[in-house]
Amino acid sequence: MTIVTRFAPSPTGGLHIGSGRTALFNYLFAKRYNGKFLLRIEDTDQARSKKEFEDIIIESMHWLGLHQDDEIYYQLARAERHKEIAHKLVEIGKAYFCYESQEEIAKLREEAIGKGEHFLFKSPWRDGNKPGPEGVKPVIRIKAPREDQTVLQDLVQGEVVVQNDHLDDMILLRSDGTPTYMLAVVVDDHDMKVTHVIRGDDHLNNTFRQLLIYKAMGWDIPKFAHIPLIHGSDGAKLSKRHGALSVLEYKEMGILPEALNNYLLRLGWSHGNDEIISMEQAIEWFNIENIGRAAAKFDMQKLLNLNAHYIKESSNERLITLIEENVGNIEPKYKERLLKGLDSLKVRAKTLIDLTDTSKFYLTDDIIITSEALNKFDDSKASLLKQIYELLNNIVNWELTNIQVKVNEFLEANSLKMGQFGEVVRIAVTGSTNSPSVFEIITILGKEEALRRIKNLLDK
Repeated sequence: MTIVTRFAPSPTGGLHIGSGRTALFNYLFAKRYNGKFLLRIEDTDQARSKKEFEDIIIESMHWLGLHQDDEIYYQLARAERHKEIAHKLVEIGKAYFCYESQEEIAKLREEAIGKGEHFLFKSPWRDGNKPGPEGVKPVIRIKAPREDQTVLQDLVQGEVVVQNDHLDDMILLRSDGTPTYMLAVVVDDHDMKVTHVIRGDDHLNNTFRQLLIYKAMGWDIPKFAHIPLIHGSDGAKLSKRHGALSVLEYKEMGILPEALNNYLLRLGWSHGNDEIISMEQAIEWFNIENIGRAAAKFDMQKLLNLNAHYIKESSNERLITLIEENVGNIEPKYKERLLKGLDSLKVRAKTLIDLTDTSKFYLTDDIIITSEALNKFDDSKASLLKQIYELLNNIVNWELTNIQVKVNEFLEANSLKMGQFGEVVRIAVTGSTNSPSVFEIITILGKEEALRRIKNLLDK
């Protein structure tokens, strides 16, 4: 048997971070068993579905490296197939035409709730003994069992039981001829030969209703795995205050796709004590058995720490390409500087935004000195910087070790500390009070550019 999983988002918004994890789990499970990972766009909500959201969802998945194996399925395009199955169910006696209006049903529901009773609509047309009124377009409802219980052996939740008298005769086809979500999902999963449905546990109730269709049609029932939702670090439902909500927002924050995949993988799934897990390892190790039943808690700091690791491990060439996505094409001379300085910069960055910001003194000759740095630059420091300018100007061999030797001799002769030298030179050549080694920076900038920056500050 070929394992087939699917991810089925609705194009009514971007790819939510929780949906991104669902897509990842489906992808990994299929790939581990050399199966297929399919993408279905559930675009039947024509009022809310938009092409722009579909494009964002696909872009988000591809950014994460979650590429579907076949062409994309579109639910709306399969409406005739859904209708065919609804009428087939009527034909074999598993569904029926119902003429009760939604207004009448709503009234009955209110009455039952008022009495504190569980409401289960009982249609007078269920047994086919009552003719339908003329001029009224019926819906098609499934005949749900009235006795016994339905048992689901969920791969994550374990055995889940629902009493059949809690399952209503749900609508399969509306009076205007359009199929409902419940029908469309089952028909599509069957036709796409989906073997495993891995989705959020907020769909658990839907599953019991969808099982009615599988059983009525005599179709093979896929294995179901309902994974707990992601909560915020405070245990509340994940919201904007816990961090970004859509996958592309994390990209804009400077998160690397491998870091986000690694983090999402560890939200509710584990492999011993392993924290750093590559996509190759994830495919080799992923299983449903190690998915926990408790809601996972989102922790932004953990994601940032993971991202810092992946930035540090990335090649300088790749990081320059990513920085260029933020700042545009970098001129060759600036790119050469940055390439030399990135090893010291990337170990200090948690996001690509951090890295881009701390790289700016290599990317231009017109640095901007921060107000924090200027406030620390008083007359005594200006006097020191003048001496340092003269010292550096007299160095002939502009090489890191030689510069360090000359500076150390100067500091010792003048009873100064290295921190005093570093502070004023750092402000002059980077515009800030925080950077890697100033010796490395002025060596990379070159003598002419380093002295020019120092003089610019002195002239101010």
